[in-house]
Amino acid sequence: MKLLIINPGSTSTKISVFDEYNEVFEESVFHDAPVLLQFDHVNGQVPFRKQVIVDILAKHGLAPTDIDVYVGRGGGAHPQHTGVTFIDETLYNDTLKGVGGSDHPAKLGVLLAYEMCKEYGGQMYTLNPTNVDEYSDLARVTGIKGVYANAQAHVLNQKAIAEKHAESMGKKYEDCNFIVGHIDGGITIHAHAKGRMVDGNVGAGGDGAFTPTRIGSVPVLPLLDYIESHSVEEVRTMCSRSGGFVSYFGTSDAKAVHKLVEENDPEATLIWNAMIYQCCKQVGAMSAVLEGKVDGILLTGGLMRYDDIIEGIRRRCGWIAPITVYPGEMEQEAMAHSVLKVLHGEAEAIHYSGRPVWEGFNFNK
Repeated sequence: MKLLIINPGSTSTKISVFDEYNEVFEESVFHDAPVLLQFDHVNGQVPFRKQVIVDILAKHGLAPTDIDVYVGRGGGAHPQHTGVTFIDETLYNDTLKGVGGSDHPAKLGVLLAYEMCKEYGGQMYTLNPTNVDEYSDLARVTGIKGVYANAQAHVLNQKAIAEKHAESMGKKYEDCNFIVGHIDGGITIHAHAKGRMVDGNVGAGGDGAFTPTRIGSVPVLPLLDYIESHSVEEVRTMCSRSGGFVSYFGTSDAKAVHKLVEENDPEATLIWNAMIYQCCKQVGAMSAVLEGKVDGILLTGGLMRYDDIIEGIRRRCGWIAPITVYPGEMEQEAMAHSVLKVLHGEAEAIHYSGRPVWEGFNFNK
């Protein structure tokens, strides 16, 4: 049984093919921000990304008709529970509409899996989309009644890394408290309390550290001044696709920006170090959420290939708890292995309900 694992990111399209538990190949194609910004909306990237996938398959002597199961990364629909989820028409439509409020490219995984499965046949699933919601009530509240934080994170990779680290400690994920930071084109840093992601920054929502493609947290009044001479839609796009490095340097290519840092470019050095500084602030905030009872700080994502980011976080946050680095991510393996457990009858998949798992506080009803 062959599984195609589809993982669209803010700066890349990664796919893997598994023959049962054996990974046949994994390949990732980088997309610089100017390329993806040709599309007015993330949904418009579907044909482009689909062709990328078909070309990679062909390169490895495969066609879509060789695939039995499509597994796509997800997001954009209503906030959901953790676990393997069947992709059906309701989930596809809600993802396409972005009813959950997020326009992160991860949603393309569901869209591509659905459209390719319908065209070529097979089964289709998703696992731990970006909008899994396990927030505590305290984490939801803002200073504006009726405006609440919505869970958006690299749930798939964060949970996979946390589970792996707990296992390395001889413990269960559900018995540990971790701070997990996924640091790449997007950055999300969350508190994992006894197996639940109870708080963290809203990825692609104008919250937390800025990133190669995102603005991160921006003071509201200066942002309102900025909007006076720019459109709301422009700022909305900057939250997820054209902020951060793209705003400063016109590229989301961290390699190109870090080369400037190595050449002692003053602007690049300041911006790069400010990103690290903001990551540290988020780690510190999550240690307070966990009341200082932290079993480990786990750093993962593509930017973990840069030692200065690791050392910057270690210098400011190493006193909180031991820091362990997991370069890259475990998303492909997690999607494949979790779905295979369902296919082999060792676990059950869930159905998307078409409703958010959290629908507001009682005092708003």
